[in-house]
Amino acid sequence: QVQLVESGGDLVQPGGSLRLSCVASGDNSPMLTMAWYRQPPGKERELVAFMTLRGDTHYSDSVKGRFAISRDFAKNSVYLQMNRLKPEDTAVYFCNGNTQGLLTFWGQGTQVTVSS
Repeated sequence: QVQLVESGGDLVQPGGSLRLSCVASGDNSPMLTMAWYRQPPGKERELVAFMTLRGDTHYSDSVKGRFAISRDFAKNSVYLQMNRLKPEDTAVYFCNGNTQGLLTFWGQGTQVTVSS
């Protein structure tokens, strides 16, 4: 059974930066894709960014140019560098991973709050 554990969520002022981390355990093979989703208060969960095994990336329009996703394939981990944070980035951020066997797993979420 694969487990994804996120860390790095915090309270930050507008314009600040945070780096989220997610480590996958329980599968020795690198994840096919790893992604970050977020769920703002009272809203649906939405895709923030993902990166494939080949290194291809995709970002939602709302974070393009401010956030950067990266992976450490040896550690089966994914990171989200978030810069120029805005209050509307406030959400619970979830790590998502799809195994090479096409199974999907989620982390428990980490809270990011952007407020002065």
